[in-house]
Amino acid sequence: MNQAAVARIRAAIRDVPDFPKPGIVFKDITPILGDPALFGEVIRVFVERYRPMRIQKVAAMESRGFIFGAPLAAGIGAGFVPLRKHGKLPHTTHAESFTLEYGEETLEIHTDAIRTGERVLVIDDLLATGGTAAAAVSLVAKTGGSVVETAFLIELAFLKGRERLNGVSTYAMIRFD
Repeated sequence: MNQAAVARIRAAIRDVPDFPKPGIVFKDITPILGDPALFGEVIRVFVERYRPMRIQKVAAMESRGFIFGAPLAAGIGAGFVPLRKHGKLPHTTHAESFTLEYGEETLEIHTDAIRTGERVLVIDDLLATGGTAAAAVSLVAKTGGSVVETAFLIELAFLKGRERLNGVSTYAMIRFD
Protein backbone atom coordinates (compact mmCIF):
# COMPACT_ATOMS: atom_id res chain seq x y z
CA MET A 1 0.00 0.00 0.00
CA ASN A 2 1.19 3.48 -0.82
CA GLN A 3 1.57 5.16 2.59
CA ALA A 4 2.06 8.60 1.03
CA ALA A 5 -1.28 8.27 -0.79
CA VAL A 6 -3.02 7.19 2.40
CA ALA A 7 -1.50 10.17 4.26
CA ARG A 8 -2.85 12.54 1.55
CA ILE A 9 -6.28 10.91 1.76
CA ARG A 10 -6.34 11.16 5.56
CA ALA A 11 -5.32 14.83 5.46
CA ALA A 12 -8.29 15.62 3.19
CA ILE A 13 -10.90 14.28 5.63
CA ARG A 14 -12.64 17.25 7.20
CA ASP A 15 -13.93 17.22 10.79
CA VAL A 16 -17.34 18.84 11.18
CA PRO A 17 -18.13 19.39 14.86
CA ASP A 18 -21.66 18.95 16.21
CA PHE A 19 -23.04 17.27 13.09
CA PRO A 20 -25.57 15.72 12.85
CA LYS A 21 -26.10 16.52 16.53
CA PRO A 22 -24.18 18.18 19.37
CA GLY A 23 -21.16 16.22 20.58
CA ILE A 24 -20.61 14.32 17.31
CA VAL A 25 -17.54 15.06 15.17
CA PHE A 26 -18.54 14.07 11.63
CA LYS A 27 -15.81 12.79 9.29
CA ASP A 28 -16.61 14.53 5.98
CA ILE A 29 -15.22 12.78 2.89
CA THR A 30 -16.58 15.24 0.32
CA PRO A 31 -13.15 16.93 -0.09
CA ILE A 32 -11.81 13.54 -1.25
CA LEU A 33 -14.71 13.01 -3.64
CA GLY A 34 -14.31 16.49 -5.10
CA ASP A 35 -10.64 15.95 -5.97
CA PRO A 36 -10.37 13.56 -8.95
CA ALA A 37 -6.72 12.73 -8.24
CA LEU A 38 -7.36 11.99 -4.58
CA PHE A 39 -10.53 9.98 -5.27
CA GLY A 40 -8.58 8.04 -7.89
CA GLU A 41 -5.92 7.26 -5.28
CA VAL A 42 -8.58 5.86 -2.93
CA ILE A 43 -9.85 3.54 -5.65
CA ARG A 44 -6.27 2.53 -6.62
CA VAL A 45 -5.43 1.59 -3.02
CA PHE A 46 -8.56 -0.58 -2.83
CA VAL A 47 -7.93 -2.14 -6.27
CA GLU A 48 -4.32 -2.99 -5.35
CA ARG A 49 -5.53 -4.74 -2.20
CA TYR A 50 -8.43 -6.68 -3.74
CA ARG A 51 -7.32 -7.57 -7.27
CA PRO A 52 -5.29 -10.61 -6.09
CA MET A 53 -8.10 -11.93 -3.84
CA ARG A 54 -10.29 -13.32 -6.66
CA ILE A 55 -13.34 -11.35 -5.49
CA GLN A 56 -16.38 -12.19 -7.63
CA LYS A 57 -18.86 -9.65 -6.26
CA VAL A 58 -18.52 -6.34 -4.44
CA ALA A 59 -21.52 -5.62 -2.21
CA ALA A 60 -21.89 -2.00 -1.10
CA MET A 61 -24.28 -0.28 1.25
CA GLU A 62 -26.53 2.58 0.23
CA SER A 63 -25.55 5.23 -0.42
CA ARG A 64 -21.93 6.21 0.24
CA GLY A 65 -20.73 2.63 -0.12
CA PHE A 66 -21.85 2.82 -3.76
CA ILE A 67 -19.32 5.62 -4.34
CA PHE A 68 -16.44 3.23 -3.63
CA GLY A 69 -17.99 -0.13 -4.46
CA ALA A 70 -18.92 0.41 -8.11
CA PRO A 71 -15.53 1.69 -9.34
CA LEU A 72 -13.74 -0.91 -7.22
CA ALA A 73 -15.84 -3.71 -8.73
CA ALA A 74 -15.06 -2.47 -12.23
CA GLY A 75 -11.37 -2.13 -11.35
CA ILE A 76 -11.03 -5.74 -10.19
CA GLY A 77 -13.38 -7.30 -12.73
CA ALA A 78 -16.12 -8.20 -10.25
CA GLY A 79 -19.88 -7.72 -10.29
CA PHE A 80 -21.46 -4.97 -8.21
CA VAL A 81 -24.28 -5.70 -5.74
CA PRO A 82 -26.23 -2.77 -4.26
CA LEU A 83 -27.47 -3.23 -0.69
CA ARG A 84 -30.40 -0.86 -0.36
CA LYS A 85 -32.85 0.44 2.18
CA HIS A 86 -36.19 -1.34 2.50
CA GLY A 87 -38.46 -1.03 -0.52
CA LYS A 88 -35.85 0.33 -2.96
CA LEU A 89 -35.00 -2.87 -4.87
CA PRO A 90 -37.47 -3.96 -7.61
CA HIS A 91 -37.11 -7.76 -7.42
CA THR A 92 -37.49 -10.32 -4.62
CA THR A 93 -35.22 -9.62 -1.68
CA HIS A 94 -33.73 -10.86 1.55
CA ALA A 95 -33.94 -8.31 4.37
CA GLU A 96 -31.97 -7.67 7.55
CA SER A 97 -32.99 -5.14 10.21
CA PHE A 98 -30.50 -3.53 12.57
CA THR A 99 -30.24 -0.77 15.15
CA LEU A 100 -28.63 2.60 14.48
CA GLU A 101 -27.84 5.39 16.92
CA TYR A 102 -31.08 7.09 15.83
CA GLY A 103 -33.46 4.13 15.46
CA GLU A 104 -33.87 1.00 13.35
CA GLU A 105 -33.11 0.45 9.66
CA THR A 106 -33.59 -2.41 7.21
CA LEU A 107 -31.16 -3.32 4.45
CA GLU A 108 -32.09 -5.53 1.49
CA ILE A 109 -30.39 -7.54 -1.26
CA HIS A 110 -31.85 -9.22 -4.33
CA THR A 111 -32.20 -12.94 -3.68
CA ASP A 112 -30.34 -13.74 -6.92
CA ALA A 113 -27.57 -11.11 -6.60
CA ILE A 114 -24.92 -13.56 -5.40
CA ARG A 115 -24.56 -17.24 -6.26
CA THR A 116 -23.79 -19.86 -3.64
CA GLY A 117 -20.07 -19.92 -2.90
CA GLU A 118 -19.20 -16.66 -4.66
CA ARG A 119 -16.38 -14.68 -3.04
CA VAL A 120 -17.75 -11.34 -1.85
CA LEU A 121 -16.22 -8.12 -0.59
CA VAL A 122 -18.52 -5.90 1.49
CA ILE A 123 -17.59 -2.20 1.33
CA ASP A 124 -18.82 1.05 2.86
CA ASP A 125 -17.38 4.47 3.53
CA LEU A 126 -17.30 4.23 7.33
CA LEU A 127 -17.24 1.61 10.07
CA ALA A 128 -18.66 3.05 13.28
CA THR A 129 -20.76 0.83 15.57
CA GLY A 130 -20.89 -2.00 13.01
CA GLY A 131 -24.66 -2.42 12.71
CA THR A 132 -24.88 -1.73 8.99
CA ALA A 133 -21.81 -3.84 8.21
CA ALA A 134 -23.09 -6.78 10.28
CA ALA A 135 -26.43 -6.60 8.45
CA ALA A 136 -24.59 -6.60 5.10
CA VAL A 137 -22.54 -9.66 6.08
CA SER A 138 -25.74 -11.43 7.13
CA LEU A 139 -27.41 -10.58 3.81
CA VAL A 140 -24.50 -11.99 1.82
CA ALA A 141 -24.76 -15.19 3.88
CA LYS A 142 -28.51 -15.42 3.13
CA THR A 143 -27.68 -15.54 -0.60
CA GLY A 144 -25.06 -18.26 -0.08
CA GLY A 145 -22.11 -15.97 -0.74
CA SER A 146 -18.87 -16.07 1.21
CA VAL A 147 -17.61 -12.78 2.66
CA VAL A 148 -13.87 -12.59 2.07
CA GLU A 149 -13.51 -9.26 3.87
CA THR A 150 -15.30 -6.07 4.86
CA ALA A 151 -13.64 -2.84 3.72
CA PHE A 152 -14.01 0.78 4.73
CA LEU A 153 -12.38 4.06 3.84
CA ILE A 154 -12.61 5.11 7.51
CA GLU A 155 -12.91 3.20 10.78
CA LEU A 156 -13.85 4.92 14.02
CA ALA A 157 -12.05 2.26 16.07
CA PHE A 158 -13.15 3.71 19.43
CA LEU A 159 -16.74 2.65 18.61
CA LYS A 160 -15.64 -1.02 18.35
CA GLY A 161 -17.65 -1.83 15.22
CA ARG A 162 -15.31 -4.70 14.33
CA GLU A 163 -16.59 -6.60 17.34
CA ARG A 164 -20.05 -6.89 15.73
CA LEU A 165 -18.57 -8.56 12.64
CA ASN A 166 -17.93 -11.88 14.42
CA GLY A 167 -14.37 -12.39 13.23
CA VAL A 168 -14.90 -11.44 9.57
CA SER A 169 -11.63 -10.05 8.21
CA THR A 170 -11.88 -6.25 8.19
CA TYR A 171 -9.76 -3.64 6.45
CA ALA A 172 -9.90 0.12 6.98
CA MET A 173 -7.72 2.40 4.89
CA ILE A 174 -7.80 5.04 7.64
CA ARG A 175 -8.41 4.47 11.36
CA PHE A 176 -9.28 6.99 14.00
CA ASP A 177 -8.60 5.55 17.48
